[in-house]
Amino acid sequence: MRTIEWDDGVVKMIDQRKLPRELVIAQFTDYREVARAIKEMYIRGAPAIGAAAAFGLALCARGSKAKTRAELLANLEEAALTLRRTRPTAVNLPWALERMLEQARKAQYTQAVSPVGPNYRVEQIANALVAEAQRIADEDVEVNRRMAAHGAELIEDAYNILTHCNTGSLATVDYGTALGVIRTAYEQGKRIHVWVDETRPRLQGARLTAWELMRYGIPMTLIADNAAGHLMLTGQVDIVLVGADRVAANGDVANKIGTYKLAVLARENGIPFYSVAPTSTVDLSLPSGEQITIEERDSAEVTQVGGVGIAPEGVPVYNPAFDVTPHRYITGIVTEEGIVYPPFTPGLRRAKALRYAAASLTGYSGQGVADEEIRA
Repeated sequence: MRTIEWDDGVVKMIDQRKLPRELVIAQFTDYREVARAIKEMYIRGAPAIGAAAAFGLALCARGSKAKTRAELLANLEEAALTLRRTRPTAVNLPWALERMLEQARKAQYTQAVSPVGPNYRVEQIANALVAEAQRIADEDVEVNRRMAAHGAELIEDAYNILTHCNTGSLATVDYGTALGVIRTAYEQGKRIHVWVDETRPRLQGARLTAWELMRYGIPMTLIADNAAGHLMLTGQVDIVLVGADRVAANGDVANKIGTYKLAVLARENGIPFYSVAPTSTVDLSLPSGEQITIEERDSAEVTQVGGVGIAPEGVPVYNPAFDVTPHRYITGIVTEEGIVYPPFTPGLRRAKALRYAAASLTGYSGQGVADEEIRA
């Protein structure tokens, strides 16, 4: 089962707010509904958000009343702006939207001469965007499996692995990033055990990662976030694997709040710390993590658990959804093009360029990043 998929003009996605109590498939036929689903975290995880944005733009194209190519492009730009505003930290969202818009602009030229009039061109652009969104989704699965193969080389038999938030199928279209590495190591026959951070305040570890690992039959233990340091100090963690929502050019990583703390603890205790992220999550336009926008979310996520209040009424709350881990605390970054080690800047550029070249061979020229960005 994929986290998100296109079904004849309907976008279907697992409503992750309901897990683990219920497995509910939500359906959307309008890009505004998809934007709301991203904002309200029906779907989350950088790769999955990117796919959702792409499918949202495809819905806009299919539902547009535009009569001309120019009108359709204007509709798409407006929809892209709405989708882009939903969550500011994950780079996969604007990356996917720009890729879709580039496809729309390119399609306008390939259909410039048509004997059946301008409406034919509008329809062709819409069909091209549906196909491009599906390619983004399918590529995500392929990329995840390639990352997992590289990352599994880091996992030795009998390893205890600590992970944070959710980085499995639910955070992607399918298979997963850091959790994909864990799945592959387990499928290779390695005897592993996973420590699962509960991941306050939305409990993605307790609700989602625990659910996924139990479905796969992978040995795991759920812990409170604050127990991680004790486990490291007492020699019960061999490696830390996390995901990423945006990776800056110097290797600074934005990820779920609490990741930075784990990285510092891992360094203090001599434990390797890896981020697992596709090249689409690498943002070479940002020199460092200082330029990454950190999303702040509703105070109720901190003052309530399951809708039940746990804090005094009216208490002031600061609720950043992400933090930035400086590259000096990161052992390596696992991508689909291999594992990048310090110094990160040349390695990340090389990985991005390899992915860019491979994408160009398949007919897509943009990959969400300009030539100048890779060569900078």
